[in-house]
Amino acid sequence: MKIWIVSFAIAGLAVAGVPTGAPTFENEELRYAINWPSGLSLGEATLHGSRVKPTPKSGERYDFELSIEAGIPGFSVADKYRSEASKDFCSLEFDKNLVHGKKKSDEKTTFDPEKATATRETKDGGKSDLSTPQCARDALDFLYFVRRELAQGRLAPRQQVFFGAPYDVRLEFAGTQTIKLGEKSMEADRLNASLKGPQSEINFEVYFLKDAARTLAMVRVPLAIGTFSMELMK
Repeated sequence: MKIWIVSFAIAGLAVAGVPTGAPTFENEELRYAINWPSGLSLGEATLHGSRVKPTPKSGERYDFELSIEAGIPGFSVADKYRSEASKDFCSLEFDKNLVHGKKKSDEKTTFDPEKATATRETKDGGKSDLSTPQCARDALDFLYFVRRELAQGRLAPRQQVFFGAPYDVRLEFAGTQTIKLGEKSMEADRLNASLKGPQSEINFEVYFLKDAARTLAMVRVPLAIGTFSMELMK
């Protein structure tokens, strides 16, 4: 399950009853179970967020991390992502380290807000430049940005999200539903997501708890063989 499936934009619809405070994501760690359509476990994912205090050389910023360990017999997935962003959730750096079976890849995207560009570099020496908005957002940073906006009663507009290549991401608010996390039933806002990239397009569902931090609770991805899910472990 790729990180761009859990990172998204929200189109302009009002969500009633959300808290008005802005979450800080200070030393936040969230664990998720990745499941087959049958409910059997494929592995786990961990999200970690922290706020870095300003120094004489740099302003306040955020560090976000996602790690995924999953697999089936004979094929394993071990992905690590790291995002560094400004206090306004504008991306500064985005690192991807992927291991899918025998295939490995390692790349970094460095953003330059003043020039509205980003430089994408791979470990094997590949390099390319991208045009970006002045406040560009990588997939991991964008997930936290959307949570912050929801917590303040705002909705992030449709926009490009960078996961190496740029992806057009759009969501629609689909109401509040009761979902089950483990043995607990909890209220969550459902968002129907649409993501389109250079060579792929997918629709999926994302659920956020109605707590102060607007915690990501669940992602459901319908595929030909069934619906895969990533569910918060409480």
